[in-house]
Amino acid sequence: MPAAIGAGVAPFALVTVDGGETYWHRRATGDDPEAMILDEIRPRLAAAGLRTVRLAALGWSMGGYGALLLARRHPDLVVAAAASSPAMWRSYGASAPGAFDSAADFAAHRILGTAPAPGVAYRIDCGDADPFAAVSRQAVADLRPQEHSLGPGGHTPAYWRSVAPAQLAFVGAALHRSA
Repeated sequence: MPAAIGAGVAPFALVTVDGGETYWHRRATGDDPEAMILDEIRPRLAAAGLRTVRLAALGWSMGGYGALLLARRHPDLVVAAAASSPAMWRSYGASAPGAFDSAADFAAHRILGTAPAPGVAYRIDCGDADPFAAVSRQAVADLRPQEHSLGPGGHTPAYWRSVAPAQLAFVGAALHRSA
């Protein structure tokens, strides 16, 4: 983050959370990382004096999917979503075991095949050797992101670190425009 600000990105607060293995939506077990963000973290940030009227979401793999899902479900709140290697599937049967509670749960939380959320800026990055490269290309076609990169790389921390500066600049600019 200091390097991004040093490179001219407008300063913003960066909060990281671990959504576990829940795929960023309410589960039959009662786990609900979306509610954690909206009902726990956001009020704490506001109480600390930070601006929480509009947020940006950024994540990789399962978190990339979560960033896109949060934007789709809350376009009134999320100004930008940046996803690296978003872990998504075209069908419930193809999804990772445990990612969704049922076919209906999958359908309710689908990103692929949906239109972009109104007012949300998108950035999608994925390496061409990533197992999610094909669905990332579909997400680019569906969501029409303002920025995207589908170049060399895999589903690795090294790839995610390589695109992090551009993603931070993207969400920083979007948050600055919404201020």
